[in-house]
Amino acid sequence: MSEGRLVLVTTPIGNLGDLTERAREVLAEADWWIVEDTRVSGKLQTHLGCRKPMRVLNDHTSPAAVQGYFLEVRDGARVALLTDGGAPAVSDPGALLTDKCRDADIEVDAIPGPSAVTTAVTASGFFGQRFVFLGFLGRKAGSMASELKPFAESPLTIVLFESPFRVANLLAAAFSSLGPRRYAICRELTKLHQQVFRDRLPAVPDETVVPRKGEFTIVIEGRRRGEIGMPETGEDA
Repeated sequence: MSEGRLVLVTTPIGNLGDLTERAREVLAEADWWIVEDTRVSGKLQTHLGCRKPMRVLNDHTSPAAVQGYFLEVRDGARVALLTDGGAPAVSDPGALLTDKCRDADIEVDAIPGPSAVTTAVTASGFFGQRFVFLGFLGRKAGSMASELKPFAESPLTIVLFESPFRVANLLAAAFSSLGPRRYAICRELTKLHQQVFRDRLPAVPDETVVPRKGEFTIVIEGRRRGEIGMPETGEDA
């Protein structure tokens, strides 16, 4: 087995106080970091009081660069993989490098931590015993609707990521595929301007109620029998 090591480190989704002690130790001990954006991870380094070389792995990284990272880990580098916030390799190209390392029998570990997915399910107040995470859907309304259609009769709560500029289109597509469901827009989770807005499809909040700024996680309640009603107006927290 290679002496190299790849550690996937889950980092705060907003509040840096959520970084775990174990994550701090791994980040401090790594030879270098693989990051989504050096500007964002540079702020984390400042917070930690450490300086580590950084390499970029995002949607624009070439296969040759990913192969280069893999070869360095195989040859003995001890590397931390992280994203701008949350868990790496989830809706993230870090999975490509992780897969290569696993196939080559290189040591891979994962450090748990904050998650926008579970935080949003928790904050929504919806039943979360079973849920499905769909990440980002297609950009066009038709694609959004077709991807949601299989869940029209499903009791599974649905969790999605979306751009603030497409959230109205997403909610419209959700109504066309799923019908009148309760939903929650969870915006800027753990940050200063955190907001959890709840309402029922097809209602869509305007920008005075839910500003189109920040990171958006959408939770759509699964189909329920004997559904408990909620007020006609949304709740803003």
